[in-house]
Amino acid sequence: ENQANFLSTIRSNVDRMATLVSDLTDVSRIEAGRIRLDFTTVPVSEVVDEVVRSIRNQITEKEQQLDVNIPPDLPAMWGDRVRLIQIITNLVSNAYKYTPAQGQIIVKAELTNQTSTQGSAQVIHLTVSDNGYGITPDHQKNIFQKFYRSDDPKVRDTPGTGLGLNISKQLIELQGGQIWFESVYRSGSSFHITVPIAEIQPSK
Repeated sequence: ENQANFLSTIRSNVDRMATLVSDLTDVSRIEAGRIRLDFTTVPVSEVVDEVVRSIRNQITEKEQQLDVNIPPDLPAMWGDRVRLIQIITNLVSNAYKYTPAQGQIIVKAELTNQTSTQGSAQVIHLTVSDNGYGITPDHQKNIFQKFYRSDDPKVRDTPGTGLGLNISKQLIELQGGQIWFESVYRSGSSFHITVPIAEIQPSK
């Protein structure tokens, strides 16, 4: 039993170090302009299904409720499939980690318009919401900074590198999208991303 406990601790630490190394590598590549994105047509439901499958067991163990609302007629996204999975996984994983047992997580998507300096265009708007710990107003302005972690004891008790949201922000912006959030302390948070749709992209 002692050996099993030691091995479990070692594995947890190795996983944490692997995540940190991967995150640091991404940050380095992004900042050096050396990150390569493979743009392709990405079905929304397929990506969300893959993310949900990867984290379903953890959500079940925590007795949380996960609701997914992806309309079947949504057009596909135009982006890097691997990186979009990475971004959405980070958002769902954060919702899981920072929501107490028996809490609720909602993932939904819709087609909407996004206005930018280039004009208005249709995009996929994906939202990950929870009824978890929430973020205080004082901390909200720092949430996308590198290595930032709240001093909220409920957040500090959960392992993390403080890089996930920073990386997600840079990756989604490199794909022509946006990311933002709303949060009410001790009531929950909603994180939003937009991704261009494949229909309006030029062919390769």
